[in-house]
Amino acid sequence: MFLENTVNPKEQFGWIEVIAGSMFSGKTEELIRRLKRAQFAKLKVEIFKPMVDTRYDDDKVVSHDANEIRSTPVPAAANIRILADTCDVIGIDEAQFFDDEIVTVCNDLANKGIRVIVAGLDMDFKGNPFGPMPALMATAEYVTKVHAICTRTGNLAHYSFRKSSNDKLVLLGETEEYEPLSRGAFYKAMLREKVRHMKVTSEEVKSVKKRPDV
Repeated sequence: MFLENTVNPKEQFGWIEVIAGSMFSGKTEELIRRLKRAQFAKLKVEIFKPMVDTRYDDDKVVSHDANEIRSTPVPAAANIRILADTCDVIGIDEAQFFDDEIVTVCNDLANKGIRVIVAGLDMDFKGNPFGPMPALMATAEYVTKVHAICTRTGNLAHYSFRKSSNDKLVLLGETEEYEPLSRGAFYKAMLREKVRHMKVTSEEVKSVKKRPDV
């Protein structure tokens, strides 16, 4: 459980918290929990999400468990700097979909004394680091890695396996398109996909009839 930083009132400085993990791991759930605590403390809170995220609601951040909080959709990271300038705490959901400027924006806001809480996928469906998340995790004071449960083994899962054949990097979806997998299950699933799409080309070998000995 995350406990809020003890702030020295003589030197007010913000910080960055990153909540990272696979799909269905509770990232948004944890983000909402921390933001609601800040609201209970009567702090000025703003929540932002990329405009591309319209899965549950256009103007709210909504978890898979239907917990929600009002948010402001923005087309680019630069918009957050303008809208969050007078806040005490800001939350950013689905950070992996933002451009790389999100890293500079978060650090600039933290340097102004704002608490910045960021949630996002740390890896894409191929198991590669996703967008600006590695840089955000590197520059954050606090990083929380949350896990889902593997649908095939029951072990901890930190991979998001795409069940459809769509190869687009950004594909919004839920349990119909994705499932959380453990390392072993993900490795086997990716291996099966590789074999399934493997193209085998071979020339036809014609048998040569031997001439009978004379």
